[in-house]
Amino acid sequence: MRAVQCTRFGGPDVLDLVQVPDPEAGEGQLLVEVSAAGVNFADTSRVAGSYRPVPELPFIPGTEVVGRATDGRRVLAPIFGGGGFAERAVVNYADAVTLPEGVGDAEALALLVQGLTAWHVLRSCARIRDGETVVVNAAAGGVGSLAVQLAKYFGAGRVIATASTDARRDLALSLGADAAVSGDADGYAERVLDANGGAPVDIVLESVGGRVFGAGLEILGNFGRLVTFGNASREGRPPVDPGALSDSNTAVIGFWLRPALAVPGAYAEPLTEMFKLTADGTLKPMVHAAYPLEDARRAFEDLLARRTTGKVTLLP
Repeated sequence: MRAVQCTRFGGPDVLDLVQVPDPEAGEGQLLVEVSAAGVNFADTSRVAGSYRPVPELPFIPGTEVVGRATDGRRVLAPIFGGGGFAERAVVNYADAVTLPEGVGDAEALALLVQGLTAWHVLRSCARIRDGETVVVNAAAGGVGSLAVQLAKYFGAGRVIATASTDARRDLALSLGADAAVSGDADGYAERVLDANGGAPVDIVLESVGGRVFGAGLEILGNFGRLVTFGNASREGRPPVDPGALSDSNTAVIGFWLRPALAVPGAYAEPLTEMFKLTADGTLKPMVHAAYPLEDARRAFEDLLARRTTGKVTLLP
């Protein structure tokens, strides 16, 4: 079968289209004929060798697929060990969620990592309450675009989006954000507070890192929560002073999807809810143009250069 393989760590140029033997399903596994594979920022980190755990070379990237399983079902499934950028992949039977025909491949892939992340940072981490003000950083991205919509659905009183360009801010507004401002670190706190009438906010969903992380802490009100779940800027994060948190009863909450999925009720149930919301048009996962498998390098390049909006997929 054809697959994208990484034989050394680096940038998009280390991805090669090769012929490899078909994978074989073991006990408790399913072989899936892949119709689409999702591409995430985490995939670029795995290929760069900077993601934990570091994969053993050589490996086939790709941790989420949609396809037809050998038991006849159309399924959506994660593959934590990789192997998704291929014509066929092996998934754990317990992880394969039956996909309704009313939800497209790319939409479903948008819901697996990005959708579950958006759901959990709002529900499980921030524990959003009716009427609260939510700031969504990188609001035109895969997680951000879904978080804007889910925050409104979950009862947020006001959603403030940050994004890098006018077009991305307009997109966030079209998805239901009440205000949208530049996400640049310089002047971040002033712009967000101004968009909230000068008042501090209740929740900040933060995936940028660096100075934006620090600025996000500055705008939290009493008992405010900042949920950190990414570092797209790759700047690192400034240290957090526990005393400063205590001064305003604020909290910093970290989130990583993989261990969250082991919690009972944290995987299939949120997905099923979001499938229904997508099928009835309440939730609109943003989908970028798909790339053929042989264009995996270009998909990575476009993702890293922020030239994509919504879910990026590879089509075997």
